[in-house]
Amino acid sequence: VLDQKYPQFNTVSPMHTIYDALYQMGCENVEYLIVLEDRKFLGILNEHDITNKVLLTKKSLNEILVRDFMSTNLPVATIDDSLEYCMQLMEQHNVRYVAIYEDFDFKGVLSTYDLIQQALRKRKDTFAESNEKEKYTWIY
Repeated sequence: VLDQKYPQFNTVSPMHTIYDALYQMGCENVEYLIVLEDRKFLGILNEHDITNKVLLTKKSLNEILVRDFMSTNLPVATIDDSLEYCMQLMEQHNVRYVAIYEDFDFKGVLSTYDLIQQALRKRKDTFAESNEKEKYTWIY
C-alpha cells in the first residue's frame, strides 16, 4: 500500500501556521499532513484535530503553530506488518492513522482511507474473476 502512495509529499514543518497548513491541505486535497522536522517524523496534523482544537482557542489561525495542534501519539507498525494488524492498531487506539517504520526509518502513514481503498481493490479483483466465470448472454 505504501508503494502506491510513496513518496508522500503532504508534509509540513511544526513551525508553520495552521492557516498555512489548512491552505496546503486544500491545495493538495488531503485530509492530513505529515509533520517532519529535519526529515524526522514528529506526528500528523489532520482536519479532525484542527476542528476540535480551533474552537477552544481565541487565537487567529495565523498565530497558531502546527506543533500546537498536531497528533503525536500514533501507533506504530512496520512495513512487514499486515494490513489487518494495522486495522487492529487503529481500532485499539481509536485513531485513523498508523505510522509505518522500517527499523528506525520512517516510511509513511497509513490511513483508514488507504485500507478501505486496498480492500476495494482486492474485492474488485474477486468480482472480476467471478464475473468472468458467469458470462451471460444478453438477448434483445
